[in-house]
Amino acid sequence: MKQPLNAVVAGHLCIDIFPNLENFPKGKFLNAFKPGRLLQVGGAQFSTGGPVSNTGLALQHLGIPVNLIAKIGNDPFGKIAYDLIKKHGSKLTDGIKVDRDSITSYSVIISPPGVDRILLHCPGANDTFCSGDISKDLIKNAALFHFGYPPLMRKMFINNGAELKKIMSLAKSFNMTTSLDMSYPDPSSESGKADWRSILFSTLPFVDIFLPSLEEILYILHRGTYEELSAKGDILKQATPDLIHDIGQELIDYGVKIVVIKMGERGLYLRTGDQSELEKCGLARPENWRKWANREMWVPCFKVELVGTTGAGDATIAGFLSGLLRGMLPEQAISMAVAVGACNVEAADALSGLKTWEETIERIEKGWARLNSNVMISEVVDSGWLFDSENQLWFGPFDDKK
Repeated sequence: MKQPLNAVVAGHLCIDIFPNLENFPKGKFLNAFKPGRLLQVGGAQFSTGGPVSNTGLALQHLGIPVNLIAKIGNDPFGKIAYDLIKKHGSKLTDGIKVDRDSITSYSVIISPPGVDRILLHCPGANDTFCSGDISKDLIKNAALFHFGYPPLMRKMFINNGAELKKIMSLAKSFNMTTSLDMSYPDPSSESGKADWRSILFSTLPFVDIFLPSLEEILYILHRGTYEELSAKGDILKQATPDLIHDIGQELIDYGVKIVVIKMGERGLYLRTGDQSELEKCGLARPENWRKWANREMWVPCFKVELVGTTGAGDATIAGFLSGLLRGMLPEQAISMAVAVGACNVEAADALSGLKTWEETIERIEKGWARLNSNVMISEVVDSGWLFDSENQLWFGPFDDKK
């Protein structure tokens, strides 16, 4: 396999604070939260979080040369973030700017046994990040530009997302392949009330690879459907092949060339445009781009012992982009994506569970078991999906290679 191309990861960066909650009984943590009560916990772990750290450092761990671009405040958390990133490579802080008028973003991550995590988040200096913080010297020689979490960065959604569009168009002006990840906005916040459909409509023509979660994209594009499914329970369990296909097609129609929808334990969905669109993907376009054209796939997750979900989506993205930058076929790239994501959830933080690229491939080749593929999608057979036993994934009815 060829040597991987280099990447830039920009956007949201914060400090993650993990209180040790191992002593709480599984499933009983939320009942312990009562006014006036003191809850004794263990020591706290500090790490950097957000896509600049989670996806960027995961890419580096997987062997991809990477530069990071973000903003921190001039405070103790900022120094912690700077020092933690610098431990992974002395050059990785070259694109980290200090805003002396802001505080550093932080998240307190409540992740008790048997309960999905709860995040208390302060956006801090991320709210002042703008296109002027992008160093052209750092991006001019890179093949791929990945940007993450615009809903948690105020200048990315005010003025109808003008700064987000400017950033993605700047990367395209250097003929870079552009990649965009989202985050779920707080519905009661300014971001949650922004017109994200309009923002994406103007931004996505400059985005080659778009990697939202199902919940995020439903909230952004189809609020009514999101609220209807939420009222019934877990959105992921209710997702049908037709719903996923329609969202994928809508995003392709918006101008995206490669759509990747993250679906937690239900795996990963891939939809791609035609050859003429993939040719426009820039320096990191798929090496065998003809074999990437008009594809539709859904890959199941690997079986693991779940410890924590922090950074799982970011790690999954790193696995996918690493496969792309190494010239993999789409079947291989999405399998590596869920493999890296699976390694991530075997640890409480975003990075310590990750293996090297070679170790991850070896684990797959040794027969790493997957979740039951036959129940991965409801109504798969009736919807025209076919299972490929060789690659352990489903081909959709609109897949050219089915």
